[in-house]
Amino acid sequence: MLSRGYGSIGVAEICTRAEVRKGSFYYFFESKQALTIAVVDAHWQAQRSAWTAVLNEPAPALDRLERLFREQAEGQRRTKLTAGAVHGCLLANLALELSRHDSPVQERLQEIFAEQIALVQAALDDAAEEGAIPPPRPGTARSLVAQLEGLVLFAKLGNDPEVLDDLWEQARLLLGTAGSLSSTV
Repeated sequence: MLSRGYGSIGVAEICTRAEVRKGSFYYFFESKQALTIAVVDAHWQAQRSAWTAVLNEPAPALDRLERLFREQAEGQRRTKLTAGAVHGCLLANLALELSRHDSPVQERLQEIFAEQIALVQAALDDAAEEGAIPPPRPGTARSLVAQLEGLVLFAKLGNDPEVLDDLWEQARLLLGTAGSLSSTV
């Protein structure tokens, strides 16, 4: 699903690649949609662990956010080197592909993006408490997540991870800290 999308993969192909019979598939999953939700949940569980590990480090909040953004960009660079293509973000890819077609998957994706926004918001609140930024305006965390996802989308579109080279600098513009901080991560 990450490299080819939801619509281009059918249950028969999934079963063939997993070396299971269709009956076995349907024993574990009611539908392709149910499998997709399970894949999304497993992906987010691993990603959430990585995000929280970085965002809960004992470091200044903006350094933690910078590291998170740089690690996301580095993941796309690694994928390009190992798979020959920038695959983008599974969650955003599915959100774009299924925006009007699959309510349960879309609802789960909305919940996950809300969790991402909350994690970023907590780091912004920490940064404000530290005096690194003024109290964030409503929507700032959502804008930062959108910045991250948007540049990952452009990297995928152009199959060029270098699009992500100034991701953190662009995020700093959204925070109003461009030019006032040196990169420490």
